[in-house]
Amino acid sequence: MKIGILGNTGRMGQTLMAEIAAMEDVVLSGGADKDDDIEALIEASDALIDFTAPLATLSFAEMNKKYNRTHIIGTTGFNDEEFARLKSYATNTRIFWSPNMSIGVNLLNSLIEKAASILGDEYDIEIVEMHHRHKVDAPSGTALAMGEAAARGRRIELKNKQVLSREGITGARAKGDIGFATLRGGSVIGDHTAIFAGDSDRIELTHKSSSRAIYAQGAIRAAIWANTQPNGFYTMQDMLKL
Repeated sequence: MKIGILGNTGRMGQTLMAEIAAMEDVVLSGGADKDDDIEALIEASDALIDFTAPLATLSFAEMNKKYNRTHIIGTTGFNDEEFARLKSYATNTRIFWSPNMSIGVNLLNSLIEKAASILGDEYDIEIVEMHHRHKVDAPSGTALAMGEAAARGRRIELKNKQVLSREGITGARAKGDIGFATLRGGSVIGDHTAIFAGDSDRIELTHKSSSRAIYAQGAIRAAIWANTQPNGFYTMQDMLKL
């Protein structure tokens, strides 16, 4: 199976190429950045792995309509309109999107959903994330996915209960809110914690990344899996059956 890397000069692109080079069942068809011949890479590949930016990803998906290659996407930061457009491309190919390609993080989200369902709104939910100083979006896509998992557990819409920032005199915390706190600094690859705070105890579910290799390994596994599926839009929940 031949895998092409979109955004090959970035941190994740470099990690992906190193991981593929060490594997026997997949080969690297090449890598390309925005100024390279993207269509040539698409044509030469069975699957594409894309950790870039929303507009770049949409541009790649548009080009891929001609070739119908499996498109694995770890890009975050889409607005609602962009995400709807991304999903529309899945009518003629296989698109696999996850805000975090780590198997461990996706297992964590399953646990968060279950905890939120069992504990109910008697427990306050706060999600804390920290990343390196160069990350440009906040909260992280992973943190928002954790919030979505908590909201599913409570059978509510996250957008109606999320609190993305607090400043000044905010008043008391509203029952049922799902709060987010964002930290940026150093070279932290990704730390995420979901806190369930009750009156008599506190439960914390945490995942800490020590290497970008976990995201690369998850994305490669997704490419191998998605390439065997019919056309459609897929997530880690589909692959892992969570």
